[in-house]
Amino acid sequence: MTASPKPLTAQIRSRKAQLALACRVTVGAAGAYAIASALHLRLPLWAVLTSLIVTQMSVGRSLKATRDYMFGTVGGAIYGGAIAVLLPHSSELGLLAVLVLAVAPLAFVAAFNPSLNAATVTAVIVLLVPTLSHVDPFDSAVDRVMEVAVGALTGLLVSFFVLPSRAHGQIRISAARTLERIAAAFGELLAGLTRGLDNDALHRIQDGIGSALVELNALGAEAERERAAHLSRGVDTGPLLRTTLRLRHDVVMIGRGCFAPLPPDLQARLAGPLEKISETFVAYLRSMAAALRNRAVAPPASPVDAALGSYAAEVAAVRSEGLTRGLSGGDVERFFAMGFVLEQMRQNLRDLERCVTEWSETPQ
Repeated sequence: MTASPKPLTAQIRSRKAQLALACRVTVGAAGAYAIASALHLRLPLWAVLTSLIVTQMSVGRSLKATRDYMFGTVGGAIYGGAIAVLLPHSSELGLLAVLVLAVAPLAFVAAFNPSLNAATVTAVIVLLVPTLSHVDPFDSAVDRVMEVAVGALTGLLVSFFVLPSRAHGQIRISAARTLERIAAAFGELLAGLTRGLDNDALHRIQDGIGSALVELNALGAEAERERAAHLSRGVDTGPLLRTTLRLRHDVVMIGRGCFAPLPPDLQARLAGPLEKISETFVAYLRSMAAALRNRAVAPPASPVDAALGSYAAEVAAVRSEGLTRGLSGGDVERFFAMGFVLEQMRQNLRDLERCVTEWSETPQ
């Protein structure tokens, strides 16, 4: 009975970002409704919905959501109000024609610029609300902008002050997860040099890393948005993102040579060094992920250098003995490409070591 709270506590800690978001969304919705009611806005519903939309996982994402939603709302209110005033309509057919004129151009613009999606919705609201509540189209447009402004500002302030979550801090966690995926993929791919890998296995390995990089790059854009607004004092995210991407490229290059096993003679000579490289690189990448997650100093790269030195020595021995002369063109290409990629990966790991050290030394 005494051990049961520990797993629950660990689960709560692992979900603290999601719990903080839920708290911010709740506070933002309640605050937006209270402010809209105090200002006697016509439809507090839109203030509440706007606060829900702009309250995001990080401050940087909230900034972008607020900017996009406000621009779309103001643009849609101006356009929808102008259509309603310039094209009077008193019948259902006339309202339908005006609605088409309002929606079609804005939907076309939003197709090119998704950040203006709110413009179409706002224009429709500005056109239809007067027919339902018998208010002037101009007043409807002003009400809509006021309601959205209250919701957007409330959501943004809540994102700043209620359990704020910076994208800059989230990058460390996302980058650590990506490095762990790269480590797992590296181990699987090198094993393919002795048994081969089919296309389905290769796609499964690469797709997982790709989705992790998409999330990481999105967080990078949000973090730089925070830095531009002077909301974060963290280090530049660019070097870490670029190094992680280059490591992914290394994994892709290794995958291209793993669709078939090496010839038996080469396997017999290189299996041991490749296994050592696999164990060393995987352990090193995972230790780098742990250091990044915990803001710790990067571990030394000496085991990586030793493993690559042993592999290079065995490759030199294989070449001096002439074991590569009878290989096909494809096998020769894969043999030399593997050495090049491993050396390139060593350089990228050195860059990663510098990035992790920089993140450990710089305050958040």
